[in-house]
Amino acid sequence: MTATVTRHPSARPDGITAEEWQARLDLAACYRLIHMFGMDDLIYTHISARVPGPEEHFLINGFGLLYEEITASNLVKVDIEGNILSDSEWGINPAGYVIHSCIHREMPEIACVLHTHTVAGTGVSAQEGGLLPLTQTSMLFTGQIAYHDYEGVALREEEQARMLADMGDKRVMILRNHGLLTVGETVQEAFLMMYYMEQSCRMQVAAQSGGGKLTIPSPQVQQYVRDAASGGFGAGVGQREFAALVRRLDRQDTSWRE
Repeated sequence: MTATVTRHPSARPDGITAEEWQARLDLAACYRLIHMFGMDDLIYTHISARVPGPEEHFLINGFGLLYEEITASNLVKVDIEGNILSDSEWGINPAGYVIHSCIHREMPEIACVLHTHTVAGTGVSAQEGGLLPLTQTSMLFTGQIAYHDYEGVALREEEQARMLADMGDKRVMILRNHGLLTVGETVQEAFLMMYYMEQSCRMQVAAQSGGGKLTIPSPQVQQYVRDAASGGFGAGVGQREFAALVRRLDRQDTSWRE
């Protein structure tokens, strides 16, 4: 059973379908959770979600809003060319458009794209070895991480083809010298992958900080952990965890639902 964010029926504005409103609620909750766990970067970085339906539209944050200010109604709807379709006083981050639009255009099965610039994630992205299989958490990603070399601020659309080629069929990518990126068939999946990638990076930086020799389990153990975790996640990756965190959000502040 898929667990979605429970909305208040009266909250949906006129002119927005129930399906789009649910996508807005899920995405707004994701923004607040990324802030809750310290993975935001002032008004920068971005999370997008596909609007259900045949049109290639997606939702993204208004450029200038803090993550703690994001609500379901102030998310900006754009088309695949970057035209703003919703009535909004906010524009969008150009780099966000470049990164997110090509994934939504070329990977129709992907509903959510999540990008961060955290200290730990960016720190690991600058290491030649990338994410190392040092912990049980990092071994969740054995063989599942793509890498894209840094080309400067992502403002050039010509970079999109190289980014997509590097990503291939992976759901997690480390942007060298830049940060982390996850995608998912749901907002919940993209969030869970980012949460555990961030934890993996924090653990790696902590393990390296003492300067001692690191121990790395065998490839067989790494694959066993990865296989066991895949079986545990099953269908609906991230649904249970996200639903539990939404309950925490609502205990603290329900303004994200507005």
